[in-house]
Amino acid sequence: MAMTIHVDVVSAEESLFSGLAEVVVVPGAMGELGIYPRHAPLLTRIKPGSVRIKLPNEGEQLIYVSGGMLEVQPSVVTILADTAIRGGDLDEARALEAKRAAEEAMRNRVSDIDYAQAQAELIEAVAQLRAIQQLRKQMPH
Repeated sequence: MAMTIHVDVVSAEESLFSGLAEVVVVPGAMGELGIYPRHAPLLTRIKPGSVRIKLPNEGEQLIYVSGGMLEVQPSVVTILADTAIRGGDLDEARALEAKRAAEEAMRNRVSDIDYAQAQAELIEAVAQLRAIQQLRKQMPH
């Protein structure tokens, strides 16, 4: 039997995942992190992107996070996401519209604050679209 680590993914709204995993891949602030059982303790910020959870004897669970914090202890990984959406619940049309609106706002900026807000929204929309693409790659053809 493969070694596992307990993983909890929570947002302000709900708990999205609680269970065992063989490995968890998280979009860390400084790059992608692969967390295996007995990983050294770690506390870091996460950026918008996909959390991939490899389930024991099963496939992979994908959860989009808009940012937040990652805490790793030897036997448990906790992801505290600002916003989190299960891969199957991502809405491509809404993400594409958000991307288009953010790009338009960046072109028509009135102030640096407007530009920074539009840039943050664009980053989040692009991360959601990448998560949708990853999910499509996992689906059997």
